[in-house]
Amino acid sequence: MPASTLDLLSTRRSVKPMLMRPDSVPEADITRILTLACRTPDHGKLAPWRFIVFAGEARLRAGQIIAAAYAADHPVADAEALAFERSRLARAPLVIGVVSRAQPHGKIPEWEQVLSAGAVCMNLTLAANALGYGTNWLTEWYAYDRRVLDGVGLSAQERMAGFIHVGKSDAPVQDRDRPALADVVTRF
Repeated sequence: MPASTLDLLSTRRSVKPMLMRPDSVPEADITRILTLACRTPDHGKLAPWRFIVFAGEARLRAGQIIAAAYAADHPVADAEALAFERSRLARAPLVIGVVSRAQPHGKIPEWEQVLSAGAVCMNLTLAANALGYGTNWLTEWYAYDRRVLDGVGLSAQERMAGFIHVGKSDAPVQDRDRPALADVVTRF
């Protein structure tokens, strides 16, 4: 593995979307990120995932769907709370929704397909990081709300693996504690 890959893996950090600059991500970079994300383990070549790109005004249209679902569940929500919900996907200049579309298959267990969707999320974040972008993989309440999922175009059988926020940031990124190997490794 090249040293630059090891450096990337050892320095990768999540960047809070509100710390990302508003600069748009060029279409060529989006295409490259998505192309590299697709180079993920995928038993049976099923592509049990797909992407939804939220850029520009699409982030605000999706925010309207999120805020409407929130308002329906919180009828006394004030304007500030609704504005917060509307801005969920507008904090980063680019958000890529990764949709898991695992389904019954004669040879490929659904669990392997779901894991592939998780792997495509990680490849996407690493590809964006390698291009100099900060990322944050989020699944907040709206990633599980059927009204929101229907509103952004998921079928009844699809689930949201995550919303990957992508953007440049000048803010120093704090590392977090990582598990001690003694706590997560056993040998057989």
